[in-house]
Amino acid sequence: MRRTVVVTGASSGIGLAAAVALAGAGDDVVLLGRDPRRLADAVARVREAGGRTPASYRADFAVLDEVRSAGAAIAAGHERIDVLANNAGLLTSVRRPTADGNDATMQINHLGGFLLTHLLLDRLRAAATPEAPARIVTTSSVAEAWGTLDVDRPGRRQLSRWLAYGASKQANILMTVEAARRWTGLGIVPTCFFPGLVRSGFGRQSPAFSLARFAPGLFRSSEQGADTLVWLATDPEALLPGGYFAGRAPFTATGRSTDPARAQRLWQSSLAAIGGHR
Repeated sequence: MRRTVVVTGASSGIGLAAAVALAGAGDDVVLLGRDPRRLADAVARVREAGGRTPASYRADFAVLDEVRSAGAAIAAGHERIDVLANNAGLLTSVRRPTADGNDATMQINHLGGFLLTHLLLDRLRAAATPEAPARIVTTSSVAEAWGTLDVDRPGRRQLSRWLAYGASKQANILMTVEAARRWTGLGIVPTCFFPGLVRSGFGRQSPAFSLARFAPGLFRSSEQGADTLVWLATDPEALLPGGYFAGRAPFTATGRSTDPARAQRLWQSSLAAIGGHR
């Protein structure tokens, strides 16, 4: 049976590269992106790679109601989901909160994916078998080391875009830790990874980050950055619940990002921030 793989942030960068690779390997890929034009281009790329037109959905993770609508549509259109790749993310201004009242980076990089995961949980459970667990793969970063995350108020305003980004990446790992505790028994294996520094549209609002892209050997291609995501989505050896990886190998995160007590507190506050869920 062909697997169904949902990829968020699929219209560019490592999300698109992973979608192309997974479609080429025979998976039915479901694309979720923000920009309609780029999403249409991604559909064409994935169709060329896999030989069939992928389903695609548009949502801006800065608006939780759009995530809810997209999640409902995906759940209605797909009886089972074998893999959910929570890859949507960006580095953006901290000047204005979202319409939901949260720091924009935290909502887009953590709360939106957290909400979508809950909306698709039944479909992940439907796909899970003892021989082939369902998988949740989340894109994190070494930026978690400098994040200023208040696990009891994840949506609070941050002082700078880089502190906000680091906080969101801490949240990605903590969510993975707690999801593993809650859902491994249901046949769902959550993992996360650091893709390395990737030469893509990410970070274009940061002059320093944009300049660093020209440093020789420092940045990787989108395909190289997506390699660990694809591996975590497919390889039996990657089924390590709560694991954090880079370069297809276990990677060490700071204690703040792996503390089970912090993970549980963040889970509860994140539920409150998205308006509650099961």
